[in-house]
Amino acid sequence: QVQLVESGGGLVQPGGSLRLSCTTSGMVFSPNIMGWYRQAPGKQRELVARRSSGGSTNYADSVRGRFTISRDNAKNTVYLEMNSLQVEDTAIYYCNLVARGNFWGQGTQVTVSS
Repeated sequence: QVQLVESGGGLVQPGGSLRLSCTTSGMVFSPNIMGWYRQAPGKQRELVARRSSGGSTNYADSVRGRFTISRDNAKNTVYLEMNSLQVEDTAIYYCNLVARGNFWGQGTQVTVSS
């Protein structure tokens, strides 16, 4: 069974930066897609960014140019560098892996507030 564990969330002021990490354990098949989703209170979970093992990348319009997704394929680890954070980025961020199944982490809270 694949498990995903996120880390790096926290409280940051508007304009600040955070880096999220997601590590995996268990058998991860390739090709695969690893990504980040978020869910704000009262809203649906939405895609933030995702990157395939082949290098294809997608970003939500709201984060393009501010967030950068990267991954270490050898370690099956994915990162999300978040810059110029805005109050609207406040949410629980979830790591996702699609690889012969759809797997989710437990989520990490990101709060942007002054």
